[in-house]
Amino acid sequence: MSEQETTLEEFADSDGEVSTTDDSRQELFGLGKLPAYWGVEKLSEIAEIIPGNSPPSSTYNEDREGLPFFQGNSEFGHFHPVADTWCSDPRKEAEEHDILMSIRAPVGDLNIADRNCCIGRGLAALRPKQLNGLYLFYNLAERQIWLSRLATGSTFKSVTKSDLQLLDVPVPPLEEQRKIASVLYNVDQAIQKTEEAIEQGEQTKKGVIQENIIDQITQSQSPTALGEVPENWDKVRLAEVANEEEDSLVDGPFGSSLKAEEFVEDGFARIIQLQNVKEGWYSDSNIRYVDEETYLDLERHSAKPGDLFIAKMASPVARACILPDEYEHYMLGCADVVKLIPSSEFIDKFVMYCLNSYPVWKQAAAHIRGSGRLRVNLNQLKGVEIPKPPIKEQKEIVSAVDGISEYIESHKDEKQRLQRLKQGLMQDLLSGEVRTTDTDIPVLDAVAQHG
Repeated sequence: MSEQETTLEEFADSDGEVSTTDDSRQELFGLGKLPAYWGVEKLSEIAEIIPGNSPPSSTYNEDREGLPFFQGNSEFGHFHPVADTWCSDPRKEAEEHDILMSIRAPVGDLNIADRNCCIGRGLAALRPKQLNGLYLFYNLAERQIWLSRLATGSTFKSVTKSDLQLLDVPVPPLEEQRKIASVLYNVDQAIQKTEEAIEQGEQTKKGVIQENIIDQITQSQSPTALGEVPENWDKVRLAEVANEEEDSLVDGPFGSSLKAEEFVEDGFARIIQLQNVKEGWYSDSNIRYVDEETYLDLERHSAKPGDLFIAKMASPVARACILPDEYEHYMLGCADVVKLIPSSEFIDKFVMYCLNSYPVWKQAAAHIRGSGRLRVNLNQLKGVEIPKPPIKEQKEIVSAVDGISEYIESHKDEKQRLQRLKQGLMQDLLSGEVRTTDTDIPVLDAVAQHG
């Protein structure tokens, strides 16, 4: 196939290695060097900039009276914002196809208005006048980190209309803008379909757990006890779930047992902290490590892939996750996290599903008193009851959920692949390093609608 006959999918699959240019180039801050014949215009010259203005709260409603009201990036979706509030007396409006930019922290997040809407102070609408709107959208998305650095203010980081007016924008010929936008939009659509598949899988997974665990338990009259379970099931306290080995149900070190100065950049063991324990999954945010000497000194708190962890604090208490096998050595580093190693009468994933279900975690929550920090102690957790089906039935439930989890993970991997592809294409296309001029890239109708 000749270069001129390259299809959109083949262009994307090639990671952009279709056509490069040897033109003399000009520098643009935030993007690097551009083809010399591309124009560079101030944003104020090629788009109308409309800062938002929040109307009186008395005009807000959930009855769909007036226009959808968006206050900031919290309502942003993958491509279009999702409305949950309407405004009967809008002060500032965005039109369909306007670019919506978050101008308060986090600065630079972007969406496209899919209808007329009201915008609050956290947003600005950009209405392109002389270029393709989706091309501008992707150009700003590629420079988002750079845009966020323009933000000022000690309390709320923000950018102003004056800041945006001075922003330089590269402007290739219109047909090239449309081709660039078409390539990126096509990949974006694939990402969105993958996200929808992931969401559908998550809902199916919740449904299986609901049907096979939660719906099997009747509501208890006592908030600190589990309701009735099927005749062939038992009820056991969490203390009875742990195996008989030492340190199979322990919490993390207290006080000065693990000092902040003992954390190292990349050490022998990865520390498990409260923020790493999510409902059914392990978060790798804010990862810290300790060296081998510290690990051996606190070996009682050591952990390994496959161990079950339970949070004693924050909402919901008693949430649980299982450690992934992405690291060899782990260690408890927080007194508000508990390690549980179930006996052979339990499947660890089944125990995790139970702990993350309402009939179980509400028992732990019932122990919380006062208005301070949401925390339960280890003894209270030990008294929490969970259902105990026969081991065969536990395996069947876990197998059903695992099948859906594999489907979800495969789509997450595909999403990451597409995101990497999109990022590479954005870097190449929006800098002019790779060109679409000599390729037969079809301009999508959805792109042509934006100019």
